Order: sequence, then structure tokens, then C-alpha cells
Amino acid sequence: MKEGIHPDYDAITVTCACGEVIHTRSTKPSYKVDICSKCHPFFTGKQKLIDAAGRVDRFRKKYGQKESATA
Repeated sequence: MKEGIHPDYDAITVTCACGEVIHTRSTKPSYKVDICSKCHPFFTGKQKLIDAAGRVDRFRKKYGQKESATA
């Protein structure tokens, strides 16, 4: 590799809005993120089905699917 043309790759801290701190390496000094794997609904299993303007109900009615017990 040529000297002097590559950015510095240093240890940094990534901080989530939930308070989780992740230590990694990057060319940027630090990151602040809104959501991480500790608080993301997909990873925590707390994902909810959001019905926007009755779209889910229309889909169920159209294709004959029953209402689920978890929804």
C-alpha cells in the first residue's frame, strides 16, 4: 500500500439513543445512531403490525385470511 493516501482507521465508539455503546473501528471519529440491534423491533421480537388505513384488513378480507390471535 502507498504511504500517506489512506485515511486513519482508528478505534471508535458508536452510541445508540437507547444507551447501548458499541466499540468498533472506522475512518470517522464517532457515530451516534437512533436505533441498534439491542432496541430494533426486528431483533428484540417486539415488532408490531401497523395497520395503515385498513390495508391489512382489506388484504385479509380479499384473500379470506382469518384474524390472527397475536395481532
